[in-house]
Amino acid sequence: MEPLLSTGRVATPAEATPYCGPPIAPSEALAAWNLAPPLLAALAVFLALGLWRATERRAVLLGWTALIVAFVSPLCAMTTALFLARSAHHLVVLAVAAPALAAGWPLRRPAPVVAFLATALALILWHLPAAYSRAWDSALVYWTLQLLLLSGAWALWSVILTRAEDAPARLVTGATLALGLGSVMSLLGALLTFAPRPLYIEHLTTSAAWGMSPLADQQAAGLVMWVPGMLLMSAGLALAARRAWRRVETA
Repeated sequence: MEPLLSTGRVATPAEATPYCGPPIAPSEALAAWNLAPPLLAALAVFLALGLWRATERRAVLLGWTALIVAFVSPLCAMTTALFLARSAHHLVVLAVAAPALAAGWPLRRPAPVVAFLATALALILWHLPAAYSRAWDSALVYWTLQLLLLSGAWALWSVILTRAEDAPARLVTGATLALGLGSVMSLLGALLTFAPRPLYIEHLTTSAAWGMSPLADQQAAGLVMWVPGMLLMSAGLALAARRAWRRVETA
């Protein structure tokens, strides 16, 4: 099976070990925790700072727990075996961690357009075969894209939730931003679902241990990005609407 020429690579996936480790088999999943000391230290500092600055500590704890799931739990290792897990990983960061952090520790006055463009750009880059290969080969590129996705989504959800709470009439602005991001996710999901061949050389041989062909893995990843992704975005909008309603009730 030939990989797409657009990856810009002629090497095999075995030449590089991605940040989360080499691809794992199902029997190895439960033991595949990422306990790298620099990561754990960074997450501990992040939690302490978040709880100190929090307006809602429970929300910050939820967002921090989502980051643990994304980067410490076996989900991290599974992303190197299945692109399906990679899509799930993106949703945990984008639609669970980011809105929870925005609800409990909103970023101050983020520019709506910049926040939207940063999040959309990070999503698109993660799905470009050439950029995906760079993130696979380089921990620096991997973390650059992860932080761009998290910070952009955190800023975007801060805009959506803060505007709904401060001025309920501006909820339409937040809804427009959320629907715009949902449209980007849907487009990427559709492209993955209906692509006639595998797009990522890294996963040509990694999904077999999980009983999936590379194309089936890619199609499942597209459906996860498409359907559950939109449901989670809708849940975030419902949270924004609830905040706006509470503001009206107390006005």
